Amino acid sequence: MAIIISIILAIVFALVMIVLSVRANTRFRKEQKLPMQWMISRSQPLSSTVIRSAPRVIALGFVPFLGITVLSLFAIGATTLTPRPGQEGMLLPSLIFIGSILVGIQVLHLWLIEKTLRRSGE
Repeated sequence: MAIIISIILAIVFALVMIVLSVRANTRFRKEQKLPMQWMISRSQPLSSTVIRSAPRVIALGFVPFLGITVLSLFAIGATTLTPRPGQEGMLLPSLIFIGSILVGIQVLHLWLIEKTLRRSGE
């Protein structure tokens, strides 16, 4: 039963990441390229030190692609591997932790994009 719940939960996290990207795509539809990578500097704020940019679709699809890949590998592992004794109950908490981290990274990435575009538009 935990395996089925973990697969459903992985799908839910993947759908959340896709919805976030689709909403961001409509919000940034006027931009041809979006920032992808920033350099941390003591003298300048993070949003003004863009190292790499990418076309909008690639920039917004990169993090969900990585997340869906990780969640798919997790689901495959959950269905094919057997846990060590005493670790049977760690499947769902691990998936919730990993899925939350992935969604949080995407939210951070979208926030940095918006902050950078707002700063450069001033």
